[in-house]
Amino acid sequence: MKQNQTRRENLLLKILRYPRTQSLLIAVLAVILSLVAVSMVILIIGKNPLTVFVSIMRGSGWLPKPNYSVGRSMLTDFLGLLDAMTPMLFAAIAVAIAFKAGLFNIGISGQMLAAGFLATVLVGYSQLDAVAAKPLVLLIGMFSGMSLATLVGWLKARFNIHEVVSTIMMNYIIQYIVSFMIKGYFIDTVSRTSLAISAESRLTLINIPIGDNLTRIPICFALAILLAIGFYLVLTGTRLGYEIRSVGLNRTAAEYSGISVKRTYLLTMALSGAAAGLAGVTFYLGYYNSISPGELTRVGFDSIAVALLANANPLACVLSALLITSLNYSSIYMSSAAGISEYIASLLIGIVLLFSACSGYFSYLVNRNRILAASDDDGGEDRANSGSGSPGGET
Repeated sequence: MKQNQTRRENLLLKILRYPRTQSLLIAVLAVILSLVAVSMVILIIGKNPLTVFVSIMRGSGWLPKPNYSVGRSMLTDFLGLLDAMTPMLFAAIAVAIAFKAGLFNIGISGQMLAAGFLATVLVGYSQLDAVAAKPLVLLIGMFSGMSLATLVGWLKARFNIHEVVSTIMMNYIIQYIVSFMIKGYFIDTVSRTSLAISAESRLTLINIPIGDNLTRIPICFALAILLAIGFYLVLTGTRLGYEIRSVGLNRTAAEYSGISVKRTYLLTMALSGAAAGLAGVTFYLGYYNSISPGELTRVGFDSIAVALLANANPLACVLSALLITSLNYSSIYMSSAAGISEYIASLLIGIVLLFSACSGYFSYLVNRNRILAASDDDGGEDRANSGSGSPGGET
């Protein structure tokens, strides 16, 4: 039995032995295990898992549907998926950056809402043309998100107030202030949401003709991809990235090595807040064009699952954001096509998160086997060297 366990662990070591790809492979393993678990649940309720997964692919634009309404096709579904994925990716990057420094920025939804509201009021209701309005929306979103998150970092650095507590409180404060402002000054009496913004300030192009289709084009999707690449390069190839990772691994050791932990907290939360602000403007002035008062978007909370699944790797966040958004985006079509509750998609996301939490165990197995293999090699060399002399031990 012990030999079988050793063989399984050795196989795992061979698959996950490369440090640069380890986090990505562990995430893939978590997704595969979660799909198996969800398939068992679907079988228990008497449905075909293959039918459910095919409907998810069709609803998110990865596969063609049996029929489409006028002006729609698989292309329009897929571009809609990318539009929904853009704020999710920005938010996941924000969570991942904070994770790397050992911080938990749970206030993404509040920072998104503040950024979206300020950009809406200052630019969305203005008469600026698109050339001036769209970049200004991005700048306001970055600045507002950065300001709120930096305040959280300062409270952590100056008074050691835990960031989870401060961000949760700020979520409520922002939610109620924005709700009061919208209901009092910017309410649309028909939709009961904030007044619609101008088309010039919106970060998603609507009803763009491509062939016979009328599509949505998320103009900030490429920016989100570039931001993921940029943050990955910063974390892996710069002094700031080294300091962020060092503080996240061991704050005390980082402080003894001369790294300013307080400064690192401030910079990390500022970067995290900037990404959260971009998520807010691409959500409220992109995917949507208004704000519902009294609500925090679930994107800010789902992004935590995305970052966990990606093991806080900004590049892996691209793939995990695509997966989680595909599940959310296709839930309504899956419900009607497969005849099961749309909450199955939420169940799948929850199970993915559960298995992604096991990544620490997989990493432990890999690292333990690597250490044991290295010690075995050293022991073999020592035994060979001790037997290389004469029988009496003389050389």
